[in-house]
Amino acid sequence: MSDQQVSPVIGVDVATMVIGILGGTGPEGRGLAERFAAAGNPVIIGSRSAERAVAAAGEVGEDPQVRGMTNADAAAAADVVIVAVAWEGHAATLASLAEQLTGKIVVDCVNPMGFDEHGAYPLRVAEGSAAEQASAVLPGSTVVGAFHHLSSVLLLDPQLASLDQDVLVLGDDRAATGLVQELAARLPGVRGVYAGRLRNCGQVEALTANLVSINRRYKAHAGLRITDI
Repeated sequence: MSDQQVSPVIGVDVATMVIGILGGTGPEGRGLAERFAAAGNPVIIGSRSAERAVAAAGEVGEDPQVRGMTNADAAAAADVVIVAVAWEGHAATLASLAEQLTGKIVVDCVNPMGFDEHGAYPLRVAEGSAAEQASAVLPGSTVVGAFHHLSSVLLLDPQLASLDQDVLVLGDDRAATGLVQELAARLPGVRGVYAGRLRNCGQVEALTANLVSINRRYKAHAGLRITDI
């Protein structure tokens, strides 16, 4: 039997799936791009600026494995799309890409957070979470929440061979969440753990504020491990 994993959604080996990352020039998006490229997946870094995207792609890897495009072109060309844009532009960016994202799995890792003199805190989202907002503005897409708690510092550390963390995966389509779990497992030391339906994504996104507080107090880059599974 082949050891290749086959997507239950689009029927291809997950190792060959083209991963588009919207906001891929930011720290989180860039970190995910580097890790997936290192795992062997073709990656498209998306940005509002094609020039910035191409420059970032050139620093991550070589064409054609790593390419840079506008967010719209990345959304259209990718098999699976990860949303790593700033929260402030989240709804508008996704609404503008609804056509390109129709029929695709969209993985949202955005954490709506604010900062004040007391530290990080979660922002209220009318839809309940960033992932639910994405689902509302992308009715033709299958939205999954994942990758919220991976530190960009760790993702971007070339000396760190294993991330040694779990990724909580949430969504309403079990085939899609299964696919994202398989993709998460392509990152060394990472497991994708199903954590419920999309309606539960609010507390997962909000937990990031607690992790930021932990990291500031202990000068760490804390993540999550789920026990007994």
